[in-house]
Amino acid sequence: QVQLVESGGGLVQAGGSLRLSCAASGRTVYGYGMGWFRQAPGKERDFVAAITGSGGSTLYADSVKGRFTISRDNAKNTVYLQMNSLKPEDTAVYYCARRTTYGMGSAPHEYGYWGQGTQVTVSS
Repeated sequence: QVQLVESGGGLVQAGGSLRLSCAASGRTVYGYGMGWFRQAPGKERDFVAAITGSGGSTLYADSVKGRFTISRDNAKNTVYLQMNSLKPEDTAVYYCARRTTYGMGSAPHEYGYWGQGTQVTVSS
């Protein structure tokens, strides 16, 4: 089993920044693609960003491209999401997830392990 625990969420004003962390325990996440998703109230869970096992390639949703950066530290079994220039529409619960196979992708069904989520609220 893989346990994923997100942290770093909170309340921030529009234009501000937050850094989310996702710490993994149990089975390693090394070599597996990792992703960040978000879900606003009454909406489906949307893809935000993904990164390959090596960290050499990344993928972003158009809505966050240029503002968010995904990274990972395999030695610490941790994945990060640096969020800059935050907007009220970024408000959501943010989840990290480990892909069931290598590579990376944007579809939730490709990910077999999920964290409990961390709330990000951006005020206008």
